[in-house]
Amino acid sequence: MKTLRVTRQGLVRGGLAGLSGLIAGYAALAVAELVSAAVRPEAGPINAVGGAAIDRTPAPVKDFAIRHFGEDDKFVLQLGILATLSVLALVLGIVALRFRRVGSAGVLLFGVVGAAAAVSRPDSTGIADGLPSLVGAVVGAVLLYVLIGLLRPSEAADGDVRGEPWNRRRFLVTASSAAVASTGVGALGRVLNDRAGENAVASRADVVLPQPASKAAPIPPGAQLRVPGISSFITPSKTFYRVDTALVVPKIDATTWKLRIHGKGVQRPLSVTFQDLLERELIERDITLTCVSNEVGGPYVGNASWIGARLADLLREAGVKPPSRGGPANQIISRSVDGMTLGTPVEDVMDGRDAMLAVGMNGEPLTFVHGFPVRMVVPGLYGYVSACKWIEDIELTTFDDYDAYWVKRDWAREAPIKTQSRIDVPKPFARLQAGTVMIAGVAWAQHRGIEGVEVRIDEGPWQPAELAAQDTIDTWRQWSYAWKATPGGHSLTVRATDSTGETQTEKRTGTVPNGASGWHSVVLTVD
Repeated sequence: MKTLRVTRQGLVRGGLAGLSGLIAGYAALAVAELVSAAVRPEAGPINAVGGAAIDRTPAPVKDFAIRHFGEDDKFVLQLGILATLSVLALVLGIVALRFRRVGSAGVLLFGVVGAAAAVSRPDSTGIADGLPSLVGAVVGAVLLYVLIGLLRPSEAADGDVRGEPWNRRRFLVTASSAAVASTGVGALGRVLNDRAGENAVASRADVVLPQPASKAAPIPPGAQLRVPGISSFITPSKTFYRVDTALVVPKIDATTWKLRIHGKGVQRPLSVTFQDLLERELIERDITLTCVSNEVGGPYVGNASWIGARLADLLREAGVKPPSRGGPANQIISRSVDGMTLGTPVEDVMDGRDAMLAVGMNGEPLTFVHGFPVRMVVPGLYGYVSACKWIEDIELTTFDDYDAYWVKRDWAREAPIKTQSRIDVPKPFARLQAGTVMIAGVAWAQHRGIEGVEVRIDEGPWQPAELAAQDTIDTWRQWSYAWKATPGGHSLTVRATDSTGETQTEKRTGTVPNGASGWHSVVLTVD
C-alpha cells in the first residue's frame, strides 16, 4: 500500500509538473506579446517563428497548404506552432520535476530560437526584434523553476517521500496567480499592438481618392451574365482572394510612406510619397489578377477596378530605359515592408500595358490586406512576379544578378498568365433535374483576351459557348452554354482560346513552377 501511495503521489506531481510547463510557456508568450508592443508586432515569437517556417517551407508544401487550407493557411500554421509549443512545454515541465535546471534551460533555449528567427527575418529592424522572445523566455524559465520548487517534497530521515500539503497549496495559489497575471499581460500586449496601427487606420480614413485623369471605359452591359451562381464580374474587395506570406498584415501610415526607385540604369533616383502619387495623373482600369497557386478551376482569381499611377511613367522620370531600347536592367525588384521581394520584367512594365502603382481598389483606398497604401498591379503576369503589396522599394537590376523570393524557392523567373477557364455552375457533384441546364463560368487570358470558349459533355464533341461582352483584354470574360440534360451521370469540361488563337492545353500540370494548366471538369448527376 505504501508503494501504491507513493506512485499516486508521483502521478499527481507529474501531472502538476506538466501543468507548470504549460503555465510557464503561457507566461512566456504573454510577456513576449507585451514586449513586442514596445518593439513591433512582427517581432513576437509566434509571428517570427511562423515567418521563418514559411520562408523555409518547400514550394510543394506551401502549395499544398494553399490548396487545402486556402486563406486560412496562416491560421493553421499558427495553431500548429502553438500546439507544438504546448507539447514541448508539457515535456519540459515533467523533465524539470527531476532536473529542475534543465527544464528552465529548455525554456530559455526556445527563447533563443525565437529571437534568432526574429532577427533573421527579411524585415527585421535589428537586434531589438529578439527582445520579445528573450524576455518572455526568461520570465517563463524563472516561473517554471519556482513552480517546480513548490512541487518537490521533503525527505524524512528514513528516506520516505513526504509531500508537504502547504507546498501544494502554495503551488495552486502561485500557479493560478501566474495564469491570471499572464492572461492580463497578454491582453494588454494585444491591445497595445492593436493600437500601434491606429495612425495607419486614421491615415487610410483620411484618404480621398482624386478623380483619375484617365477613367476606365464603362463596363459593357452584357459583361455580367444573369446566371445564378456565376462569379460577379467585379469581385468585391472583401471577397477578393488573398495569398501572401504575412502572418501580421502590415499597417502603414500613408503620411509617412515613401517609395524609393533606384538601381541599375536609374539616372535620377526618386523618392516618392503617397501624396506625390495622388497628385499625379492617375489612371483607372479594370484588371483581373491571378495567383500562380491557383489550381485548374481554383478560386484564386479576381477582377477589380484599380486606380493608380502609371509605373512606366515613374521609371522614365528616373531615366530608366527598357532592354529593347538599350537599358541595362531587365528586372524590377519590388520590396514590401515585410521583406517580400518580387521580380518583374522591365520590358513588360514599359511595353504600354497599364502597369501601375495602385492606390485604390473598387472606388476606395486599398484595404490593408490588399496592400494599403500602395501596391503594384501589372496586367498579364501572375501575382508572384508583379503584384507587390505594401511596396516601399523598387530596384532596377538583372535576372542574372538577383533572384527574388519565390524564384529562390523553385518558381519560374518569368510567369505570364496562362489561358484558363472555369465552370462556376453547376457545382461539382450537383444533382439536377433533366431538362435545360445553364452551364456558365469565366475564362481569362490577361493582356491577350478571350476569343472563344467551348464546352464538352462527357466524351462528346466540343460545342461553342456563348460569350458575354468583353470589357478589356485585361479582364476575365464570362460565358454560358444551354445544355439539354438527360438522366444519368455526366462530366462537363470547358476550354478557352485566347486572341492569339492558342487553345488551353489538355495536359494537366501543377502550379509549380509557372502556373497550372489543363481543362476544368465537373462531375454531376441528372435525375
